[in-house]
Amino acid sequence: MLVVDDDPRILSAISSVVRRAGYEIQTATDVAQGLMAAEACAFDAAIVDYNLADDTGLAVLWRLRNLQPDCARILCTGRDDLSAFLDAVNQGEVSKIVRKPFRVPELLSHLNEAVQTRRRRGRLGTGQSAEVALAERRAIEELLQGELLKMAIQPIVHRDSTDVARFYECLMRPQHALLSNPMELLGAGERHGEIVSVSNLALDKALMVLDKIPDEVGLFVNLHPAQLGQTEELMHRLRRVQDQAHRIVLEITERSRLHDIDGWDESIRLAGEMGFGIAVDDLGAGYSSLAILADLRPQFIKLDMSLVRNIDAEPRKQRLVQLMVTFGDATDAGVIAEGVETAEEEAALRDCGIQLFQGYFFGRPTIP
Repeated sequence: MLVVDDDPRILSAISSVVRRAGYEIQTATDVAQGLMAAEACAFDAAIVDYNLADDTGLAVLWRLRNLQPDCARILCTGRDDLSAFLDAVNQGEVSKIVRKPFRVPELLSHLNEAVQTRRRRGRLGTGQSAEVALAERRAIEELLQGELLKMAIQPIVHRDSTDVARFYECLMRPQHALLSNPMELLGAGERHGEIVSVSNLALDKALMVLDKIPDEVGLFVNLHPAQLGQTEELMHRLRRVQDQAHRIVLEITERSRLHDIDGWDESIRLAGEMGFGIAVDDLGAGYSSLAILADLRPQFIKLDMSLVRNIDAEPRKQRLVQLMVTFGDATDAGVIAEGVETAEEEAALRDCGIQLFQGYFFGRPTIP
């Protein structure tokens, strides 16, 4: 078990409780120590405080999700607006949210439930449960029929008129009981060799949203790297809406995997020639972030929310964002700050020169 909290009393209390429950404990008091632990040891579960001195606990949980996807990830917070963390749960970054001050039985219940879920997923991942794997396969087939896959939209606004959407980003919202969030669906799609089919369905659904938003508003749609490797099929889908290409921005996800995909650069070149915009997401999340920009030459750069969170209180983050704004100006790329949750974060980002904003502070994802 990994426990991360910068309050020594809380760290000691949680450690004592989970030790008595039979877990071995490793502790950390800040994000840097938590990240080091995530890279050095294997954990069954992690309990991480949201408000840490140098960053939010989501940075540790995000890293654990990528390094140790089977680790149960529990976020502790004293904030009242728990709905602000729902996206982290929906995206698979967080398994459970526990309120502070916590009750011991509640904490242990969440912990045990999360670990049991982790073990069930572990059995699925190693092929020990053919029955569960079959159920997952059936769930994918049912989702691919289309009715159970919905698309939500979240506004992207300009600093001059934050009450009006300049763009929307399309976000998957699967409605299946077994595969109920985007990360679960994408993970299952990859395990069962259906990632292109799932991603193409999401793309088709996203492009249909164009008819539901004003003509003057643009739309960001996500592409999986595997789709970029299917150049002919992708171009066939994009040609259907080429007359609307000026409104559509193709957002490239999981950039670290691009160079493993044959033909991705040809897909990007052709899409650009057809008039579609290109965006890179999560800049600052730490993997191949700057190197890939030279290859993609995007029209938009989206800053990872780990750079945005608590930026008003962290001069180091402010300097980094200012540098990215300067880079965007030099390359004619619009810089978008995503994950903005507070007025203080917005004000600090404005001072850094940010023009475009996305986050709960301006609007939550809704299904049109």
